Amino acid sequence: MRLLSIITTSLTLFFLLLFLSIELQAYTPEDNFTISCGTTGIVFDGQRTWTGDADTKYLSGGQGSTVLTQAATQDPSVNQVPYTTARLSPSQFNYSFPVSAGPKFVRLFFYPVDYPSFPRTHASFSVQSNGFTFLKGFNASLNADAEATKTIFREYVVNVNDGDILILSFTPSQPNSYAFINGIEVLSMPSDLYYTSATDSTGFKFLGSTTLYSVETRFALQAEYRIKMGGQEISPLNDTGLFRKWTGDEEDYLIKQNPQNNDLPANTDGKMNITVNPDYVAPKELYRAGRSMGTNATLNKISNLTWQFPVDSGFTYVLRLHFCELDPNINKDGDRVFFIYIASQLAENHADVMQWSHNQKGLAVQRNYAVLIPKDNTQKKVNLSLRMDPYATNDKTTYSDAFLNGLEIFKISEAGSNNLAGPNPDPVQTPHNNIPAPKGNRSSKSGTSIGIVAGVVSGVVLISLIILFLIVFFRRKTITTPKDYNKSKSSATSKWGPLSFTTTKSTTTTKSSLPSDLCRHFSLPEIKSATNNFDDVFIVGVGGFGHVYKGYIDNGSTPVAIKRLKPGSQQGAHEFMNEIEMLSQLRHLHLVSLIGYCNENNEMILVYDFMARGTLRDHLYNTDNPPLTWKQRLQICIGAARGLHYLHTGAKHTIIHRDVKTTNILLDDKWVAKVSDFGLSRIGPTGNAKAHVSTVVKGSIGYLDPEYYKRQRLTEKSDVYSFGVVLFELLCARPPLIRTAEKKQVSLADWARHCCQNGTIGQIVDPTLKGRMAPECLRKFCEVAVSCLLDDGTLRPSMNDVVWMLEFALQLQESAEQRENTNIVDNEINERREEEASDDLFSTGTSVGQVSDFNKSSGVVSVSTDSEELSSSYKESDKLMSGTVFSEIVDPKPR
Repeated sequence: MRLLSIITTSLTLFFLLLFLSIELQAYTPEDNFTISCGTTGIVFDGQRTWTGDADTKYLSGGQGSTVLTQAATQDPSVNQVPYTTARLSPSQFNYSFPVSAGPKFVRLFFYPVDYPSFPRTHASFSVQSNGFTFLKGFNASLNADAEATKTIFREYVVNVNDGDILILSFTPSQPNSYAFINGIEVLSMPSDLYYTSATDSTGFKFLGSTTLYSVETRFALQAEYRIKMGGQEISPLNDTGLFRKWTGDEEDYLIKQNPQNNDLPANTDGKMNITVNPDYVAPKELYRAGRSMGTNATLNKISNLTWQFPVDSGFTYVLRLHFCELDPNINKDGDRVFFIYIASQLAENHADVMQWSHNQKGLAVQRNYAVLIPKDNTQKKVNLSLRMDPYATNDKTTYSDAFLNGLEIFKISEAGSNNLAGPNPDPVQTPHNNIPAPKGNRSSKSGTSIGIVAGVVSGVVLISLIILFLIVFFRRKTITTPKDYNKSKSSATSKWGPLSFTTTKSTTTTKSSLPSDLCRHFSLPEIKSATNNFDDVFIVGVGGFGHVYKGYIDNGSTPVAIKRLKPGSQQGAHEFMNEIEMLSQLRHLHLVSLIGYCNENNEMILVYDFMARGTLRDHLYNTDNPPLTWKQRLQICIGAARGLHYLHTGAKHTIIHRDVKTTNILLDDKWVAKVSDFGLSRIGPTGNAKAHVSTVVKGSIGYLDPEYYKRQRLTEKSDVYSFGVVLFELLCARPPLIRTAEKKQVSLADWARHCCQNGTIGQIVDPTLKGRMAPECLRKFCEVAVSCLLDDGTLRPSMNDVVWMLEFALQLQESAEQRENTNIVDNEINERREEEASDDLFSTGTSVGQVSDFNKSSGVVSVSTDSEELSSSYKESDKLMSGTVFSEIVDPKPR
C-alpha cells in the first residue's frame, strides 16, 4: 500500500508539473542553440543555459585568426551572459548549425565596447545566412550610440530547406575593420507562426495594392518591433516557449493627442479567461492590458491613437496587430468600431474586434497587414505610422473608442537581392569628438612663441582691416541702379558683387559686403570637422545644388545643415552668391537663418540652421509621417505667410522669392515654419516708375504664376499665386501636378478653384481632416486660397492681407473648438446640429466664392472682379478680427 501511495503521489506530481509546463510553454522547439561566443563550457544567465563556442563543431573558417576575448570594461547594467566575452576577427568566420527543416529564429547579441587591441569604432562587418544579408557594413558602435543603449540585439526569421544546414557568416567590411559577435541563438518555430501557411491561399491586405500578400518561405524577416501595449514587458522566459521579448516601451512611440488616453482598464485582476488560438501565437498576458483612448467619447471623436516607428525605407513591412476584447461594456459587434490607418493608408474602415471574434469575449484575434515604405534617399530612417480613429457618429458605433493590445512589425527581405540590411545611423556628436581641426602646431616654449604669434596676428588683422575698408569704400562708389543690376547679371558684376572662386585664401574670397555680425565665414577645415570630412553617413538630402549634410559646429554643440555646391556648377555658383547676399541681410523668425558660408579651394558651402522636421511636403503626402492636424496646418501656413510678407515689405528692398513651394518651407522641432532656398530670389521693382521686373521665367512647375509665365513680368504677386497653390496642398494633401490624373484634375490650382466654384470642395479635402474643421474656418480658408490664384495679379491680395485672413480663419477654428470644449464641460453638445453643418459644407449646393463680403451673414458670394471691392473686403475682414488675433509684423523691420 505504501508503494502504491508513493507511485500515486509521484504520478500526480508528474502530471501537475506537465500541466504547468504546457500551460506556461505552449511550444517546445525542436532546435534550440544558445551560444555564448568567446568562452568555453556551460554558463547560466539566471534563466537559460548557454554553451561556449570554443572547441565546438559549430565554428568553422577563420579559426586561426579569430580571437576569444573579454570586454576591456564591463558596464554593471549589462548582463554578463552572453555579453562578457566575444569572438572577434579581421577576416571572415562562420558558424554552422545542423537543424531540421523549417523556419528558425536567428538572434544575434552584440556588446560594442573596446576589446584589447580592437577599438569599438573599428568594428564594421556584414552578416549573411543561407543566401540572405542580415547586416551590411554594420557599425555596432554607431547603432548603439544612436539607440542610446549599451548592447545591440537583432532578431531574424529564416527558413531552412530540407537537407540544408543553417550557416552564419561574419565578414569585416574593410581591410582595417573587424567582425565580432557575443551571442547567437537559433530556435525552431511553428511553420505557420509568421510564414503564410501552405493551406492559407488567401493571404492578407497589401496596402496600396489590389492583390493580397503572403509571407513566403523564400523571404527572410527581421523583427523590428514587438510591443505590449499599456503594460510592463513580458520576458522571454514568460513567452510561449519561443523566448520572444515583448517590450513595454510603447509610450516611446505614442503621439499623445488626447490627454485622457489611458491604459485599457480591463481584467487587471487576471480572472477573465483568455483564449489564444493557436496558443503559441502570443502569451495570454499580452492581452490583459492595452492602450485605449479613454472614456470621454466627445474628446475621442476629435482625436486618435497614433504611433510612429522609425524604420528603413525601401522595404515591405508586415504588421501584426493583437486584439482581445475584455471591456465589460463591450459585448456584441457594433459596440466599438474604429478605423485603422497604416503609413497614412486606410487599412480597415470597420475594425470591430467582437465581430472578428464572432462575439466571443476573451478570444484573442490577430490582423496582419503589409505595406511598402518607398525608398527615401534623404533620410536614414522614416516613420512608419499606425493610427486608429474612432467613428464620430453613434449610428456606426456605440462607443467612440479604439484600442490595441500588442503589435509586431517585421521587415521583409528584398525579393531580388535577399537583403535586409539598412544604413548605419548618423554619428552622435559630442563635444569631445568634434573639435575643429587645429590650425597649426603648438610649441612647448610658449613664452616667445605666444609673443611672436600675437604680433603676427595683430599685424595681419590691422592690414586686413585697412584692405577691407578700401574695398568697401571703392565698391560703394560703384553701386549701380536696379536697371544696371539686371543688365549685369549675365556678366557676373552685379551691385552685390561677385565672389572669387579661384583663390584658396579665405581672406581674399570673403565678400566684403557681408555684415560680419550676420554672416559667419567658416574655414574649410571647420566644415570638414563638422561633417567628418564629408562622410556620406552625414548626408540628409540630395538636390540640384549638391549634397546637404547634417553637421555639428561649436565643438559639437550646434547641429546645422551644410549645403555643398557641386563643383563646376555655374548656375549653382550664381545661386550661391545670390543666397549669401540675400540671407545675410535678412533675419526673421519665419525665414531659415544663414549661419555662414565657406568659399575656399573651389568649395562653395552654405551653413544654415538645422530644421529637425524637414520640409512641409514631408508631412503632407507620399510620406510615412502621421498627418498634420488642421490647426497645425493653419499655424504653418500663417508662419510661412509672415515670412513672405517680411520679404515683400520688411527688408530695404522688396524681395521676390520666385520659388515658393512646400519643399521650400521647412519646419523646426517646434513646428515653426521657415521659408528657405533663396537661390532664385530677385530684388523687386523700386520706386514708382515700374510695377514689375522683366526677367527670364524661373520657378517650379505647378506653382508658376501664369501671368509671370506668359508675360515674363515678375511682381510680388507671383509669390502670392505660388502660396495659393501651397494653401491647397495643405488642404488637399496632394501634389500640385498629377500628370496621370484626368485632364481637369492634373493641376491642383485649376481643380481646386473649380471645386470651390461648384461647391464640391469636400471631394478633394484630405480625408484625415474631414469632420475636424470648423465649417466657417474652411470657408474662409478657401476664400483666401482662391483669391491668391486670381488670374489678374493686381486683384490678388498682398501677403499682408493673406496673413490677416489666415489668422482670422485660425480664430474661427479656435472659437469653434472653444465652444466645443465648453459644451464638453457642460455636457450640452448638440451633435445633430454639428453634423448638419458639416453636411451642408460638403454638399454640392454650397458655393464657396473667391472673395466674400464678410459683412454679409451668408459669408459666401460670387467672385468679385472689382479691385476696389476686393480691397474693401480685405479691410472688412480686418475689422471683424478681435484684438487678440493679429500679425506680429504690423510694422515690419529687418531684425
